[in-house]
Amino acid sequence: MPAPAGRTATPDGDGTRTDTHCPYCALQCGMTLTPAADVAPREFPANRGGLCQKGWTSASLLDSPARLTTPLVRTGGELRPASWDTALDVIAARLTELQAAHGNDAVAVFGGGGLTNEKAYLLGKFARVALGTSQIDYNGRFCMSSAAAAGLRAFGVDRGLPFPMTDLAGADVIVLVGSNPAETMPPFLQHLQGAAAAGGLVVIDPRRTPTAEQANVHLAPAPGTDLALALGVLHATVAEGLLDEAYVAERTAGFDAMWRTVARYWPEHVERITGVSAADQRALSRRLAGARSAFVLTARGAEQHATGVDTVSAWINLALAHGLPGRAGSGYGCLTGQGNGQGGREHGQKADQLPGYRKLDDPAAREHVAGVWGIAPESLPAPGRSAFELLDALGQPEGPKAMLVFGSNVVVSAPRSQRVAERLAALDFLVTADLVLSETAAMADVVLPVTQWAEEDGTMTNLEGRVLLRRKAIDPPDGVRSDLDVLAGLAERFGQPAGRFPVDAEEIFTELRAASAGGVADYSGVTYDRLRAGEALHWPVPAVDHPGTPRLFLEAFAHADGRARFVAVDHTGPAEPPDAEFPLQATTGRLLQHYQSGAQTRAVPELAEAAAEACIEVHPDTAARAGLGVGDVATVESRRGAVTGRVRCVASMRPDVVFVPFHFPGGQRANLITNPALDPTSRMPEFKVCAARLVPADAEPSATQPEAVTQQKPVTQQKPVTQQASVELQKSVTQQASGTQQASGTQQKSVEQRETGGAS
Repeated sequence: MPAPAGRTATPDGDGTRTDTHCPYCALQCGMTLTPAADVAPREFPANRGGLCQKGWTSASLLDSPARLTTPLVRTGGELRPASWDTALDVIAARLTELQAAHGNDAVAVFGGGGLTNEKAYLLGKFARVALGTSQIDYNGRFCMSSAAAAGLRAFGVDRGLPFPMTDLAGADVIVLVGSNPAETMPPFLQHLQGAAAAGGLVVIDPRRTPTAEQANVHLAPAPGTDLALALGVLHATVAEGLLDEAYVAERTAGFDAMWRTVARYWPEHVERITGVSAADQRALSRRLAGARSAFVLTARGAEQHATGVDTVSAWINLALAHGLPGRAGSGYGCLTGQGNGQGGREHGQKADQLPGYRKLDDPAAREHVAGVWGIAPESLPAPGRSAFELLDALGQPEGPKAMLVFGSNVVVSAPRSQRVAERLAALDFLVTADLVLSETAAMADVVLPVTQWAEEDGTMTNLEGRVLLRRKAIDPPDGVRSDLDVLAGLAERFGQPAGRFPVDAEEIFTELRAASAGGVADYSGVTYDRLRAGEALHWPVPAVDHPGTPRLFLEAFAHADGRARFVAVDHTGPAEPPDAEFPLQATTGRLLQHYQSGAQTRAVPELAEAAAEACIEVHPDTAARAGLGVGDVATVESRRGAVTGRVRCVASMRPDVVFVPFHFPGGQRANLITNPALDPTSRMPEFKVCAARLVPADAEPSATQPEAVTQQKPVTQQKPVTQQASVELQKSVTQQASGTQQASGTQQKSVEQRETGGAS
């Protein structure tokens, strides 16, 4: 998009500007920032000089009235300003007390996929060394875990895109499964234009999203049937003699076992399951077979299911059958969502991992990392609970009594969010480190104000495995500290020796390099100097003179025999199919203007104005049957709860589907209704489909709606539903600390006006 009014694309008078990257999605668009916090796009392979609406407004949060600038400690039931020493002393004292009474695992740590590599690394080290707890996981478990598990078992390595995204420009066929980049990462659409021009852009999604509108072919399977569709297309590939037999024989294993399942899924049978015609299935198979260059890309729509790993495996099987992975100019990839969704899962904040993508239960991995940390390998705890189980165990007799949350708003974003709020309320002690008073922070006993993207150095790893340097451009407000400072200050209070927890990002990255050396995600050859020089370094980079590995698998896959694995998978359908009581299928996703739980973007006036509340998208006939019209307030009910929003009638919607975005708090939380059924391998919840019904908002509450949360802490800070109310609350606590408010930034052109500039 072009520069909006009120934001210049020129540097300040002294010519100073800082090359950096957008704080939002895994595209990590290149941008520059002036000392006056003026954003301008820059030429970078990911975005080619474009930014989306969120990128253009990203600097607005730096001086937002919603910004926290002083620690808050709950006193007398209310959050009140406190000094940093007081806040850290309170945290250390309470955690020490709880661990003394209940053991090390009484304290849990929860991270985020938006943390820099340095923060994710130090957070995992802090949990296992300073706290000695096994109870650590992060919100990426809800985003990427299914694709990661499927990639590991197929290829032996998990990297979102095992090729540079610029390779996509030369493709004549690209199949997007459960992905809507027109809203989630608009500049990415530039990489799809070649396939679209060739007539080969295929989008598979139950909704006719803005991405599907730009596709040459849109297939709309029923929610939860993507796996069956992949099996049907694969059946057609084999039955019509389109299998790349030479590739399968030379580079893969497991085809025969896989085929024994796929043989039962002829296209006509799959048509009855998915609603996608047998002719369209065969046409997709022929399209892939005839392509000179082709890619299959999956995203959250395929992954966020109780069978998410198998669903992704089914699409990888199809890609292997056509000989795509490990071939220059073709392949399979996964579109990572969060800003550091790739790097965030590589360096130790997951329950079962150590830095370098090492496994925590591997004795050699434990010995290597312990040596870097200067501790005994046996002192490292065992793997702990994954994210959903961890949140569900909070405050339980055998679960953690306290939790520290860094960079995640679990009250809105986690599955079964009503239950999560209950579990947080049951804790003896809750600490959050955040930019704004999110819905989770509002429940905390201590809230720590931390720096934002433009106020600190650090590395991120984007969706193609490229390590990027996000540079400090401006100083943070007085009273705000980095997460690295927080961890170092707490580690010191837990008796850790000086220097074990550095605060300088480059020093931490040097240690991360050593800890990752020899691992799957080997960063040992990446240095800040190389990144400052603009080198494109895709991991693994095993030596400082190594050029990096932009394309994996060209010679061999990462299994011992060098072969990729076909995996036999079967279709079972959604964990909760529709029935007479709940005849619809609810699915969730993102809106163009917002990101993740919306805690940040709802504080940007321009974005909040454009999408101020939750919508409920339904087919006009579905709305009419429920007695609803456009703009009416409706309720979507499931067996777990109910979510409200305004009706938006969309003629292209399937009549059996209702869509709810997940960016909004309070009674508009989509995760009040989603199904927490977990994938047995990845522990990914089934966000994308559950049985539901649609009723007017003033209808009698159903017997299946849960009772209100019984809070064990005052709810004064938990009431806000609208972003405006949340900002007002944040203003009040900030005013207690400083007595003044920063003026909001320069007003910008409306989102609607920007859309005329195109998706890029």
